[in-house]
Amino acid sequence: MCGIAGIQLRNESLASQLGSLMHEMVEGIVVRGPDSAGVALYGDPERVPDDYSSVSLLNAPSDIKELVSAKLPEADVSVEDMAETTFIRAKVPVKELVLIAREVAPDASVIGSGEDSVVYKGVGNPLDLRETYRLADATGYQGVIHTRLATESAIDAEGAHPYSVNGLSIVHNGSFSNHATIRRDLMEKGVEFDSQNDTEVAARYISYRMQELGESLDEAAEALSENFDGFYTLLITTEDSFAVARDQYACKPAIIAEHPDWVAMASEFQAISHLPGMDDAKIFEPAPGKVYTWKR
Repeated sequence: MCGIAGIQLRNESLASQLGSLMHEMVEGIVVRGPDSAGVALYGDPERVPDDYSSVSLLNAPSDIKELVSAKLPEADVSVEDMAETTFIRAKVPVKELVLIAREVAPDASVIGSGEDSVVYKGVGNPLDLRETYRLADATGYQGVIHTRLATESAIDAEGAHPYSVNGLSIVHNGSFSNHATIRRDLMEKGVEFDSQNDTEVAARYISYRMQELGESLDEAAEALSENFDGFYTLLITTEDSFAVARDQYACKPAIIAEHPDWVAMASEFQAISHLPGMDDAKIFEPAPGKVYTWKR
């Protein structure tokens, strides 16, 4: 059992409230996952200014700033520790930053990267981690949260969500039964993995279809629904899209609320009941086997 929640803002005047809205969301889903928590945030100019990019690592060496700065002496490199996550920012394209990070820290795991997004993961009570992540201070247009109750693997940051690839992030409640088969198929196509987690398989599957096959998020998520077996609710975000997918049995809880100023989803309604204008929102349970997509 895990908790997931997220929001995409349609009204730019709400950008300064993104973090405070998400901060309160955590209280509504912590009961579903007290072991660890992760977030992905989009559009925060303080965390990733214009012309900068970011990469988030687990198990980074203590001298990671010096190692990256030596490779990128003119890139204004900064490093911040957020629980188990080491967050690196630099004034270079994201692909270059990721390559350098992998080169200088080969034993570290890349858990997120982007030019408009940040990813943090950590172990501990999500109510404490939201303070570590400075979640209430975040600004931007979109964010997702995951609170984890470990059932099939260790309680560690590697197993926390979101799983992020090329600015795409997935948070997941449930499990996939055929992820090993799909992992092997992707590996034969040259896709590399950073963990054994089934959610990473879903993230890399969607990323592969979008990057290599030219599909939209909606098309790639539909393909996932057709090819992945299991019981699940997924919240998938990119730097311009927000999608919810549910298995055909719909046994994992989910609620969606859509308002002219925002769209939000959560495992529990209490996680989003505080959103402004909720009385005027369209509130519904996503249908079994259906993908819902919104684009900025």
